[in-house]
Amino acid sequence: MGRKGDGKSLKRSFAPRQWKIHRKENVWTIRNMAGPHSSELSIPITFILRDYLGYARNVREVKKILNEGLVLVNGKAHKDYRFPVGVMDIIEIPRTEEYYRVVPDYKGSLTLHPISADEKDKKLYKISNIIALKGGKYQLNFHDGNNYVTTRKYNTYESVIFDLGKNEIVDTVPLEEGSVVLIVSGRNVSNIGKIVEIQNFGMNPDTVTLESSKGTFQTLKDYVIAVGTGSKPMISLPEGE
Repeated sequence: MGRKGDGKSLKRSFAPRQWKIHRKENVWTIRNMAGPHSSELSIPITFILRDYLGYARNVREVKKILNEGLVLVNGKAHKDYRFPVGVMDIIEIPRTEEYYRVVPDYKGSLTLHPISADEKDKKLYKISNIIALKGGKYQLNFHDGNNYVTTRKYNTYESVIFDLGKNEIVDTVPLEEGSVVLIVSGRNVSNIGKIVEIQNFGMNPDTVTLESSKGTFQTLKDYVIAVGTGSKPMISLPEGE
């Protein structure tokens, strides 16, 4: 009888395409634990330390690194080797003073973009939906499953820049004509462009038309994250390939 897995394992051939792994190396690989981000848009932290950065040769070494708190995700230590890391997360390695932002590459795989120490506490969240609470408060639900309660009104699809150290919103990035956006899914994934038109279709998916150095193209509104206004992003990002 074939092996069915233990709940913590996943066949490599079934792993999300966003995982930059060798699919024919072994039959089984690690499954994400439940947590922030969907399983399709995140990758276990083991891959970050072992396959991306080369700080571990196996899961045992990954566990040792995590148990010693040598790696932070969004300013916090996580000890589960299956902890999911996804788009816009900040990876910090204090001992070597390395800092990275997780972003998609042109193939849709998650990759690490080096950032400066000045940006290690600056995380960008896309507002997925908003819930009105009692007492004039609002719960902002973000793209990665996190949420934040505030008395200020925001709009769905806007982005906020969050100071992880102060645990507060320090800036807002609207999603409107003229906004700079990063495409995180679809055939134009990883491209950065400026919105020239937003089309709302009611029951059908809304679309945005973008201008970039590669020309003008259209994508779904759900596929973009607002990252800036004017001519450039408010956070450092790699240029789309």
